[in-house]
Amino acid sequence: MTAPRVLVDGLAFGESPRWHDGRLWLADWGAGEVLTVDADGRTEVAARVDGLPICLDWLPDGRLLVVAGGAGRLLRREPDGTLVGHADLRSLVAHPWNEVVTDARGNAYVNTIGFDFPGGEFAPGAIALVPPDGPPRLVADGLAFPNGMVLTPDGGTLIVAESYAARLTAYDVAADGALTGRRVWAAIPDAAPDGICLDAEGAVWYGDVPNRCAVRVAEGGRVLDRIDLDRGCFACALGGPDGRTLFLVAMEWGPGALAGGPRTGQVLTSTAAAPAAG
Repeated sequence: MTAPRVLVDGLAFGESPRWHDGRLWLADWGAGEVLTVDADGRTEVAARVDGLPICLDWLPDGRLLVVAGGAGRLLRREPDGTLVGHADLRSLVAHPWNEVVTDARGNAYVNTIGFDFPGGEFAPGAIALVPPDGPPRLVADGLAFPNGMVLTPDGGTLIVAESYAARLTAYDVAADGALTGRRVWAAIPDAAPDGICLDAEGAVWYGDVPNRCAVRVAEGGRVLDRIDLDRGCFACALGGPDGRTLFLVAMEWGPGALAGGPRTGQVLTSTAAAPAAG
């Protein structure tokens, strides 16, 4: 691994990095914006969201999906740049919605932590399936603060980080999009896995806020690499021209962070041992 370098500084609350169409995309929760970043660290606003733009991914036709978490809505950006409703998730769970990942069939999987954060009393979270041709439905439950999610390149396995259970959990994806065969993909004691990404060797990188690091683990939990930072790492993504650039989104977490506190958010980069999956 190479020592991380700062690509972007001064974000209000960066989250959910994604490599797409030759650029890094991420959400800046504190600014209510979805940003793109070029190789020199220049940012451009791709979308503005009324509320927290929690997470993002793309449909097979290239349209952007954004989770407006507190509002319980999944938004879709049309070719003219307007944001329209793609799914209303409030009828399933009234608490905030979190991460989204899409597959080649146009399915979107969105998870909810299951309680009001911060400050609310803990309750288990869940995962909803938003199909391209029907209403959303819950397909998994009983998750301890579900966070980052990835699908394997064949679309057959979904992996989700359980931040409050110190583990990565996997499901088999059925032909109708249902999730079955729940199992522990990796137990990671004393960790709090947040945003995750998958590499071509089948290992997962996860960000860890309280431990201020990013860690690469194999299935089963063996630690392969670790990058220590001077602030909490919320998420990571692999991308760049050869897929080997590891993007780390980090900031100082503390009281007021969700209310527009000091702009301590950064995007850092390092060179990874293996490229992005797929």
